[in-house]
Amino acid sequence: MKIRLAAIAGFLVAFAAAPAMAQTFTADLSGKSENPAVQSDGTGALTASLDTKTKVLKWELRFWGLTGPAIGSHFHGSADAKTNAGIVVPISKAGEAGPHVGTATLTDAQMKDLLGGMWYVNVHTDKNKGGEIRGQVMKQK
Repeated sequence: MKIRLAAIAGFLVAFAAAPAMAQTFTADLSGKSENPAVQSDGTGALTASLDTKTKVLKWELRFWGLTGPAIGSHFHGSADAKTNAGIVVPISKAGEAGPHVGTATLTDAQMKDLLGGMWYVNVHTDKNKGGEIRGQVMKQK
């Protein structure tokens, strides 16, 4: 009996110490993905991870070839690839040099939309205030 209880206690300690479930995401950004499409040589890439236990989202956003300095970048949602939506999480402000790295704690609704593929990220410039490059944030398998 003591051995069985010790084994169960050991399992529970190991389970509690196990790392939280993490989900990874990526987005490829381009002007043609903006709505409406934008003529731009700019491109970008987002990598992100979500700890589904703590709801903490971590990201890194890199971009190149924009028509001018970025004046901001954001996660937007809830929206599919053909729909525009409001800002849900700011990434950067005007004048902040890339790469843009950050974290945010999400609400349950934000986490559901992100996991459901209903977020996009875009980068804004003076020439393209509504967004110069955009990419849908997609969960990786």
